[in-house]
Amino acid sequence: MPISDHRRPHSVGKQWRLCPFWHSGTPSSSSSSSPTQNLQPQSAKSYQNGVVSNSQSSSKASLVAKTILPAKRRLRLDPSNNLYFPYEPGKQVKSAVRIKNQSSSHVAFKFQTTAPKSCFMRPPGGILAPGESIIATVFKFVEQPDKNEKQPDKRCKVKFKIMSLKVKEGTDFVPEMFDEQKDEVIIERILRVIFLNAERPTPALQKLKHQLAEAEVELELRKKPQVDTSPKVVEKGLVIDEWKERRERYLARQKIEAVDLM
Repeated sequence: MPISDHRRPHSVGKQWRLCPFWHSGTPSSSSSSSPTQNLQPQSAKSYQNGVVSNSQSSSKASLVAKTILPAKRRLRLDPSNNLYFPYEPGKQVKSAVRIKNQSSSHVAFKFQTTAPKSCFMRPPGGILAPGESIIATVFKFVEQPDKNEKQPDKRCKVKFKIMSLKVKEGTDFVPEMFDEQKDEVIIERILRVIFLNAERPTPALQKLKHQLAEAEVELELRKKPQVDTSPKVVEKGLVIDEWKERRERYLARQKIEAVDLM
């Protein structure tokens, strides 16, 4: 028992030296104070430091998770990873990608490319309603291969980036919105260019031709003026009923024919 009583204060003093941040920090505290008196400010300070440490660690963890974990995609692309072009050196060739809004809100999309001088997109951007889809056409000029190159590489260094931004219904698309709200922009995909042999029929080439045909149809439909199917308003509060108008014209013709017979 005497040995135990002699070692306890020594261990307490050693603990204070290893953890100096537990001190209350008041200059008036004396080293001759009892361990019980010193433990009270230690506990309070330790609790405060614990709260601050937990909040800081949680904020850091959320920041790391936001950086590492991929954001939920708003758009679904087909094809999803590559853009296929027929390999025709010295010509401008076309590719196509279907973009569908798979979210529950309106989404703006925008294209970017590493070769803006030789590539362009139609349309370069737009806004899709929930569930709406569009086929975008991508144009690219194919360079002539080098003379020493026996067989051209099917891959290309050119890349295309598709970005998305959540917008409100009725918002007009302007490219500047992606710069003004860059914190809310998501990089959906980075598409790589792959060349296809234009003379060899493959499933990828057949699918590309089918998508290009659909894109042309959609473009023609967008060019046509929309027909107004709403009821015609002649005066304020007066709406013409087409069936009623036809009936009145029919009855008028019947009266004229009856007068002529008399």
